[in-house]
Amino acid sequence: MQIDRLIQILFLLLSHENITARQLAAELCVSTRTIYRDINILSIAGIPILSQKGYGGGLSLLQGYSLDKSYFTQAEQDNIVRALQVLKSSNYPDADKLLNKVAGLFSHNLQSEWLEIDFSYWGSPEKERNNISALERAVINKYVITFTYFNSELTRTAQTVEPLKLIFKSHAWYLIAHSQRKNEIRTYKMSRIRDIQITGQLFDRELPADFSLTPAYKEEYNTPLFILHFSEKIAYKVYDEFQEKYIKKLDDGTLEVTFRYRLSDWTFLYLLSFGEYVEIIEPVEAREMLKEKAQKILSLYA
Repeated sequence: MQIDRLIQILFLLLSHENITARQLAAELCVSTRTIYRDINILSIAGIPILSQKGYGGGLSLLQGYSLDKSYFTQAEQDNIVRALQVLKSSNYPDADKLLNKVAGLFSHNLQSEWLEIDFSYWGSPEKERNNISALERAVINKYVITFTYFNSELTRTAQTVEPLKLIFKSHAWYLIAHSQRKNEIRTYKMSRIRDIQITGQLFDRELPADFSLTPAYKEEYNTPLFILHFSEKIAYKVYDEFQEKYIKKLDDGTLEVTFRYRLSDWTFLYLLSFGEYVEIIEPVEAREMLKEKAQKILSLYA
């Protein structure tokens, strides 16, 4: 993430009298081209960075320069710290280290925080953070990557893609990438990615300006239309799981939910998690399929 890297570069410049672009690139796992682009951004922002060529040369800050906390109001400092807390909660690698550094710079007492934000699921794996670090490097430097992917049907496929963007949405990380096999932009859920390998192959493709994650997500789950009836006994869970615009309360208290699902094992496992408190009204095909699965479950206890 660029803002993360810009702050790290600034701290490295503050802690070194002189450092080369190559050293910065090695420290941050990016290319020297990326470092020079970031240095230019910092310079435009008013940070006095000096560049000296030749033996003993490198990058340095103007002598006597220090980061003036007065650039930020107290409210702005609090917002920066809270933004980093959200980044940390999203399982982003090394965000905790950056949070501690910035909090120290602003003399911000993290122990007195009244708010804790945690997007992670129970047992969130360390491997996901490592995958994010590898993908960040690949996206920034435009390296083609390979990995093994498990779709919602648990089908395992080998993927070769051009990684374009990482998105955190609805409690999970997603990779937006161009699939070389499908020759189209695809969305991959991070928790289903295994064995990431960064190749030495570069690509030039950019993510289209009009790209949106929402249409790609809807397309996958576009048909058919389900009408579900939930018991009011689990109204709390229904409102947790579905947006209010999809829920209609009937005269007898039943909650009718209209939503689109694929006829997949994932869909039926999800609906079965509601137990006796959900009934499929439509489509009839899905109703019969769930009935068959329920009978198989019952036979295990006969």
